[in-house]
Amino acid sequence: MNADSRTGSSHSQQALPPGVLVHPTAERRLAVSHWLLSTLHTAGRDRARTEWDEQGIALLPLGTLFSAIRLPAPLVLAAGHLTRPGPEVDAMLSEVFEGPVICDPRGRRYYALVPASVPRTWRQAADEWRIADVDVLGRETLLGVPRVGLDRDSALPGQSYWAAPMASAGELCRPLAVARLIAAGRHVMGDGAEY
Repeated sequence: MNADSRTGSSHSQQALPPGVLVHPTAERRLAVSHWLLSTLHTAGRDRARTEWDEQGIALLPLGTLFSAIRLPAPLVLAAGHLTRPGPEVDAMLSEVFEGPVICDPRGRRYYALVPASVPRTWRQAADEWRIADVDVLGRETLLGVPRVGLDRDSALPGQSYWAAPMASAGELCRPLAVARLIAAGRHVMGDGAEY
């Protein structure tokens, strides 16, 4: 008889399978921070940590561990049938992409973090997406990456934040999911739309 049975509770706890490690949020955030900073040499890591501490954002190079797909807010809103940026957009992106997304409210853009190979393997699609003001960013590009844990609620007005956090080190958006959102947004907006 388990404790729930003795107390009359209908809520039962399930034991984790043997060998499954549970990592508290602080440990996962630390692992994600280390992974993101591994794109830099030692001196660059110290600089980036200082930038995160002082400004909440640090410039990290793309194309080694991850790349990014820059999405204009109007396209994202159209794909989700939403009228303005907000928590609903963040929730939609988190669910659809199942990976990390950065929101730049000043630039009215979202950045889906994808595998480093995407600029090379999705080259034809990337060329077609430019008409919708979508850009695939890779090598020789720096991206302003918010401090891990900086979300909509903790960001200053206009400050970039994680619309969808990186749940664990190396977990990235699925490129096909991003491509489908782009297609849906373009379809809703039509051919003559301004992005």
